[in-house]
Amino acid sequence: MTVAVPHNGRVLFIGDSITDAGRDRSCGEDLGTGYAMMAAAWFTARHPGHRVSFRNRGISGDRVRDLRVRWETDCLALAPQVVSVLIGVNDTWRRYDRDDPTTADEFARDYRHILQETRRLGARIILVEPFVVPLDDAQRTWREDLDPKVDVVRHLAAEFDATLVAVDELFQAADVDDRVWTRDGVHPTPFGHALIAQAWLRAVTPTA
Repeated sequence: MTVAVPHNGRVLFIGDSITDAGRDRSCGEDLGTGYAMMAAAWFTARHPGHRVSFRNRGISGDRVRDLRVRWETDCLALAPQVVSVLIGVNDTWRRYDRDDPTTADEFARDYRHILQETRRLGARIILVEPFVVPLDDAQRTWREDLDPKVDVVRHLAAEFDATLVAVDELFQAADVDDRVWTRDGVHPTPFGHALIAQAWLRAVTPTA
């Protein structure tokens, strides 16, 4: 199922550092240097007359609880027609680097809340799976925490009639040296961002 992006529509990318990708927060139109910028650039190059505006409200370090706090300001107030969410790896990472876990139930509760709020807009929703590309045995243990959260995102996509972009599955299936995609297991290289952008573009289509 693809998401229809309307003519003169507004598309919002929101999430953590993977979406943030170094964007200039003093400029509301800056898209950073990652998949959000790449996807917006390719969509516009393919459909220049569609005149879609893109916004990035990723914030490095965010967990789903942080999105919930800022959802009114950084999502609802912008009135997007398409909302693309990528969140979850920090909900796993903080368990291992700060002993501050987010349970799958807590993750689902806060994620469901922001999607319920998004329904008020009548916006179409794209959910991008959280992912890790483990580079060592320590990161491989993260799967026990991340896998239930990926399952939450998949179930929420079905529950809210959202389009799922299955990048966790995509990274796992790619038969290359994992360091092509990431330097630290979490943050994509330009090639990793391009892989996400390509998957995102397959999930959308322009419409009148």
